[in-house]
Order: sequence, then structure tokens, then C-alpha cells
Amino acid sequence: MATVAVRPRRRRPLSRTQLARRIVQAGFLGFIIFAALRHNLFEEATSASIDALCPFGGVETLWTWITTGAFVPKTHPSNFVLLVGLLLATIASGSAFCGWICPFGTLQDALTWLRERARIPAIHVPQKLDRWLRYGRYVTLALILFMTISTVKLWFADYDPYRTIFGLGWLFEFNAVEQWPAYTIALAILGASFFIPRFWCKYTCPLGGALSLLSHVSLLRIRRTESACKGCALCARPCPVGIDVEKANPLVSTNCIGCLECVETCPRHGALEVAFMPKHWLNSLRGGTQPADSEGQAI
Repeated sequence: MATVAVRPRRRRPLSRTQLARRIVQAGFLGFIIFAALRHNLFEEATSASIDALCPFGGVETLWTWITTGAFVPKTHPSNFVLLVGLLLATIASGSAFCGWICPFGTLQDALTWLRERARIPAIHVPQKLDRWLRYGRYVTLALILFMTISTVKLWFADYDPYRTIFGLGWLFEFNAVEQWPAYTIALAILGASFFIPRFWCKYTCPLGGALSLLSHVSLLRIRRTESACKGCALCARPCPVGIDVEKANPLVSTNCIGCLECVETCPRHGALEVAFMPKHWLNSLRGGTQPADSEGQAI
């Protein structure tokens, strides 16, 4: 890895889409913080903790519920409801949850904003290393599912940086002796995310890994039209997860978090657009070719 000085980008006013995204992000972040405060301060026995407000809890307890009819401790039927809603949303619009709703993603965006305002250079991860590190999400997902099924408990809860940060236990019940692994992991992730935009999302997030796999069949994907693209790569500059959008052939990678920054940055009309995939699949079948994303993977 190397520290690179990034050329300052010309600041442009937020578009309506990006303003809406920031408002939605702030709203969900505020809701999670409010829920955590309420749980810790007022009605801990009756109010929901953030464990019950996380769709990944539905993923973790799914196998136990199917095989035994019971939930893994600390999970709740609300986890299933949220999971079903998230799965439907992902089929409709890919991993937009990550770019619009996830509080941890919002926190990482805020860290990037602070670093850029402080004019601190980002750390550039070499392309080959970046490609391998992105498999970390699937390794983390597989490990969590294996350990949860084996132990019949939320094994990852003791290490989950999302739970550590947004559960606010560090604020109300700070315990460095017992919780030092969780605190260390959370601080390491936050530190890495300060220098590498969306570090957790790109390399470690198990939910992001699951959504990326499901995004292969999403109904809406960003598509590049090669005949309209001039290859300037301006679209890739604002991408929070470092996708080479200008290389999409024709579909942008399923690592996309649906922020739409690339579409709005592109100076060429029609070069990047949000495509309705059933129509794209039909046209591809008629043409005898199989669509692929920007990583060369068949859809």
C-alpha cells in the first residue's frame, strides 16, 4: 500500500439525488443512535436493542430456525422481517442498502469527508491486492455462518464492529478488560476506513458480501454504453468503493453500492445509465451473447 496525493476535485453542489441520499443516510443513522440510547437509558428490558434491528441477524439465525424452529439467542422475528425486506430490495436495486441506509457505511463516508477536508492523502491499495482483499467479505461470511451454526449463538456479536460502535456499550458500560478484542477491532476498522474509503464495506462486511452475490440477479443495474463513453474515467473518481466504472462491460460490478455518484459525474449523456435488467437479458439472449459485469463475470 502507498500513500498518494489525490488531485483536489472541483467541488460541485450536491445534486438532488445526492442530497436525498445524505438525508436518508442521516435519518437512518439518527434512528439507530436513538434506538441504542433508548435501550441503554430508559427501557432496556422492553425496548429493542440494535441486535433486533439488524437484517444480518436473520442470516445468522436462518439455519437454526429452519432445523429446530428456534432462534439463536439475541435474535428476534424482526431480524427475519428486515432480512426479507432487504432481500426484496436487493433483488430490485442491488446493494443500494449499503449506499443509502447502512449506518456503518454512513459513518465511513463521514470519515472520508473529514480526511478530505483535512487534506490528508488516502492510502492507495494496489489493484492486484485490492482484488484479493475483496474476497475477505465472503471468508468472513462463511466463518460467521459456520461458527454460529456450530455454537448456536451469535458468535460474531463479541467482535462485530457495527454492534460495538452503535450499541453504545462503550459509552454506558465501558469494560476494557473483557471487551478489548471488540474495541480493538472497531478502532482498527475505523482507522483503516479513515485512510481507505469504505474499508469495511469493500473488504470485510459479511452482509455486503451476501448482497453482492444476490445483486447478480437484481432488476436494476448501472450499465455503460461503450459507443457513448469516451474513456475519461471521471466516473470512477467519486466511487466510494473504488470500482473501475469506465471498464464496465457493459455492467458495473456487483460491488456497486448504488450511490449513483458515477452516473451523475459522467459528462457524456447516455454513457452510464440505470438499466432495467429483464430487458437487457432479453436483448442479450436475442443477440446470442451473455452480459457480463465490469469484472468480467457472467450475469
